[in-house]
Amino acid sequence: MSVMNKWDDRFLKLAEHVASWSKDPSTKCGAVITRDKRVISMGFNGFPQGVEDTDERLNNRDLKYKMVIHAEVNALMFAKQSVEGCTIYVWPMHPCSRCATQIIQAGITRVVSIEPTPALVERWGGDMRLAQEMYEEALVISQ
Repeated sequence: MSVMNKWDDRFLKLAEHVASWSKDPSTKCGAVITRDKRVISMGFNGFPQGVEDTDERLNNRDLKYKMVIHAEVNALMFAKQSVEGCTIYVWPMHPCSRCATQIIQAGITRVVSIEPTPALVERWGGDMRLAQEMYEEALVISQ
């Protein structure tokens, strides 16, 4: 595992800022993909473009989970170039297993996030552990 540096800190803060653009009332997530200290793409969690962000949908957890695109997937989709060998920074928790599958398949080689809050670990801990297992098997650095 490599050590975080000032650039990691800067890009995590940028991911936190991007997360603030999300309209999700419970968890705002942001992702930033970089290569050589340059931003390649960014994304936040939300509904697909053209799909209305109504309070009814956003506050209905079951419906919201079926409709939302995660920040990591948005960042991957908006990248206008290959992300092979890139680093993805994710706020405020490690990517879920579904996002991990796409991160690995896209060729990203490093995932950086913060330690999630106990509430996020309670809800998503098992899924984040599965993602970590996949990173280890696929030789993706995760911190």
